[in-house]
Amino acid sequence: MGKLVWKSTPPPLLFTVILAILLSQTLFAYASDQPSKKTFIFRVDSQSKPSIFPTHYHWYTSEFTDQHRILHVYDTVFHGFSAVLTDDQVASISQHPSVLAVFEDRRRQLHTTRSPQFLGLRNQRGLWSESDYGSDVIIGVFDTGVWPERRSFSDLNLGPIPSRWKGVCERGARFSPRSCNKKLIGARYFSKGHEAGASSGPLNPINETIEFRSPRDADGHGTHTASTAAGRYAFQANMSGYASGIAKGVAPKARLAVYKVCWKNAGCFDSDILAAFDAAVNDGVDVISISIGGGDGIASPYYLDPIAIGSYGAVSRGVFVSSSAGNDGPSGMSVTNLAPWLTTVGAGTIDRDFPSEVILGNGKTLSGVSLYAGAPLRGKMYQLVYPGKSGVLSDSLCMENSLDPRLVRGKIVVCDRGSSPRVAKGLVVKKAGGVGMILANGISNGEGLVGDAHLIPTCAVGADEGDIIKSYISSTANPTATLEFKGTILGIKPAPVLASFSARGPNGLNPEILKPDLIAPGVNILAAWTDAVGPTGLDSDSRRTEFNILSGTSMAAPHVSGAAALLKSAHPDWSPAAIRSAMMTTATILDNRNQPMIDEATGNASTPYDFGAGHLNLGLAMDPGLVYDITNNDYVDFLCAIGYGPKVIQVITRSPANCPARKPLPENLNYPSLVAMFPASSRGSSTKMFIRTVTNVGPANSVYTVRVQAPATGVTVSVRPSRLVFTESVKKRSYVVTVTGDTRNLKMGPSGALFGSLSWTDGKHVVRSPIVLTQIEPL
Repeated sequence: MGKLVWKSTPPPLLFTVILAILLSQTLFAYASDQPSKKTFIFRVDSQSKPSIFPTHYHWYTSEFTDQHRILHVYDTVFHGFSAVLTDDQVASISQHPSVLAVFEDRRRQLHTTRSPQFLGLRNQRGLWSESDYGSDVIIGVFDTGVWPERRSFSDLNLGPIPSRWKGVCERGARFSPRSCNKKLIGARYFSKGHEAGASSGPLNPINETIEFRSPRDADGHGTHTASTAAGRYAFQANMSGYASGIAKGVAPKARLAVYKVCWKNAGCFDSDILAAFDAAVNDGVDVISISIGGGDGIASPYYLDPIAIGSYGAVSRGVFVSSSAGNDGPSGMSVTNLAPWLTTVGAGTIDRDFPSEVILGNGKTLSGVSLYAGAPLRGKMYQLVYPGKSGVLSDSLCMENSLDPRLVRGKIVVCDRGSSPRVAKGLVVKKAGGVGMILANGISNGEGLVGDAHLIPTCAVGADEGDIIKSYISSTANPTATLEFKGTILGIKPAPVLASFSARGPNGLNPEILKPDLIAPGVNILAAWTDAVGPTGLDSDSRRTEFNILSGTSMAAPHVSGAAALLKSAHPDWSPAAIRSAMMTTATILDNRNQPMIDEATGNASTPYDFGAGHLNLGLAMDPGLVYDITNNDYVDFLCAIGYGPKVIQVITRSPANCPARKPLPENLNYPSLVAMFPASSRGSSTKMFIRTVTNVGPANSVYTVRVQAPATGVTVSVRPSRLVFTESVKKRSYVVTVTGDTRNLKMGPSGALFGSLSWTDGKHVVRSPIVLTQIEPL
């Protein structure tokens, strides 16, 4: 490089700029020569630690890597550590004989007031009747944090914190130990995985102008899920006038502990999630609610899935874990969080809606939904335009900077749903000068509608209505429309309806296990909200509201978490599997018309691939009669059955596993559902047998008889014995189910399966299990 020669003193500003350019080029050249670093999670055999090291941390920093690279050390639900390393360093550490598994840190996504009554709970009877019901149970919520000042987290009239609680209230930005109380008894935050990802990838580090380096919630999602599970009574609750009434969680007196693992606009990292599992179990939670899942639509094997691994560690210690099924419905095989020890929850509607209408210039009125609360259009007709007529996809989707103000100014704009947040499309229309928006579903969303607190007058409509509107625009010289908003309507029928977005089965990893397990309210749910952002979550939304209305399986999972807390309070000796069984075997498959639940996406009857065992009914779940219990050894046998070896199983279970000499069958896991898989290549009769064991949790002296609904004509389901007798000394009974069918004559339904059920009844209790029959190609 030649010398820089100045004839006089260089101008200070110019000199500074040139120096900065030269320095940046030097740093860039240096950085380009450095190997890239990423975060990896190492599963280590803890029993291999040499006795010379006082702790595993000392061992890891001496033999594996230095202390500056380690992010988290795991020692409860998982043994090992996470660290920021190069590929060469990872390859070297992987050769250590004590390392059982290595996986790269992965980013996951959030699965974004009458609902407790809709579950069968009333204020003066059942699980809410006792003065302190649920106050002895602690729910841990893994999410974006909490806004602790909300009324939903008041500790008014709550008794002392359970003495077994070992958690803390971590200090941080706008958060101190005083932010916690006898309701919100703990709060932690986990950012090391996120910050390591930001330093080595496309993420931004924590921006303290829009995010809090503390358990405080800058996003709103965590405040909403926590209060859905266990919010206190809040009178005169509403979101801009919608859903007015009393807001309360499913378990209003349960204690809450918040674990902030997700960061605004950045997702949630596996290394941080695992650290939260470790902390929560050590702290003493009874229930974990996690509305997080993979964002790539690909199901990882259990031994490579930190949510599956962390949740196994929790469940094996008696902690119930409720997880969201995902929002990629109505596509088949879209369900996530598939591990059989997880309770996987899909979403349904409740009997409340927020209707709005599109009134076209030709006099036709079309129904939709909206949570718009600003100035109404007052019946004034505006010109109607569909930017998608241009044939450019970004125009039809109303993406950022896609709309020509000359085309949309002063008009109502039709935007197609997809590719960007629904509320963001309204902001695009507003910036371009539009006066309103009609948000039209595509084929994939069908008629499934979700209300949003839009910034401009907006009505969301189904795919059929969207096609009618577009046809009207294309066939009319001067198309016009107006929008009307009808407020809150209660007593909607039918309800529940399976939400269009709710992820569907079959299980993409092990179809012998039916997933989702059940559904719960997840559409238009009112719950507490952060004060950091407006109800749309958009940075430009200056509105602030104490409550917000959201939809997603993220909202359904905390309903089940709250239900689990109440069941745990009523039955302290029940295992997580017993609690799930009580919910599944008492779930309803009928709506409030006493008709089969329908699928919002198609208008047709939904199936167990959609709703699992059915819709949660807490009133019945408290007294299920019989439960299907599952032990840790049962889960190990299941892992053996699907072909995992002892070392692979140890990655999940922490302890070395011994598989039985005779390989178990995965379908014999004592699950409250049965999936019979017949070989598709069979040209004759096929048979599948199942063994199940039920535990009597009702009256000691009980007699149950079986009732079977076969999946189809030509399929026989036999149960032996057909009668189960329980006494004071006999609490458990086993039975064998044999499903037989002629595969040549079976006509599978649209989902590729047939559905039936098996029920045990003593005259009072009905203990129901779905039966699924499907055909698979041999490997």
